[in-house]
Amino acid sequence: MKKTLLAVAATLAASAFPTVASAQLSFNVGATTDYRYRGVSQSRLKPAVSAGADYAAGAFYVGAWASSIKWVKDGGGDGNMELDLYGGYKGELAKDVGFDVGILAYVYPGNDLPTSANTTELYGAITFGPATLKYSHSVTNLFGFADSKNSGYLDLTATFPVGPVSVTPHIGYQKVRGTGNDPFSYTDYSLTVGYEAMPGLTLTAAVVGTDNKQYVSPAGKNLGKSALVLGVKYGF
Repeated sequence: MKKTLLAVAATLAASAFPTVASAQLSFNVGATTDYRYRGVSQSRLKPAVSAGADYAAGAFYVGAWASSIKWVKDGGGDGNMELDLYGGYKGELAKDVGFDVGILAYVYPGNDLPTSANTTELYGAITFGPATLKYSHSVTNLFGFADSKNSGYLDLTATFPVGPVSVTPHIGYQKVRGTGNDPFSYTDYSLTVGYEAMPGLTLTAAVVGTDNKQYVSPAGKNLGKSALVLGVKYGF
């Protein structure tokens, strides 16, 4: 189903692209000391590597991104990769006011969990100046939680240039439905400093954490604890 969603998005985008000359294809590779997603470690507090590709034409875009992970095996399943497939449409509502809407499928090949880890979300975002407010809504179960369809994630992120670096504060709230008294719902936060060391090469340092201690590794380590995460990404 996830591949079908991407194919449909790509077909719609291709039919609406204004000119071949306006199309852009880009790639990226990266590594991080800990793959954090919405504040929670996906790699058991260990390093992870990633790679992605994006295709944009006019206001339409599609893309794919993959990363190494460990949490599926930690949860009793199989597989050590996350593959994200997405497509959307972005534009301007007014001067300095932009929008972005789309669909994103998180695919965990061969995850074999009792409730599949595969997740699909619809998202919408509004950007005003340096700040972006975004809401993501799951139309399937969320990352292996049973009966968690219609969970939601709301986040606010801003990016400020300070000399040769960028400073990006972030706060978000993940609502996980179907989990009793919401033990797995939580707030996450981060503060990231980025530096473009050379064209295409970006170095980052981020303080990342959550207010939830329910996400733990097999060794009992808090996967949402506050920590410094270092990363490097090269785009071409």
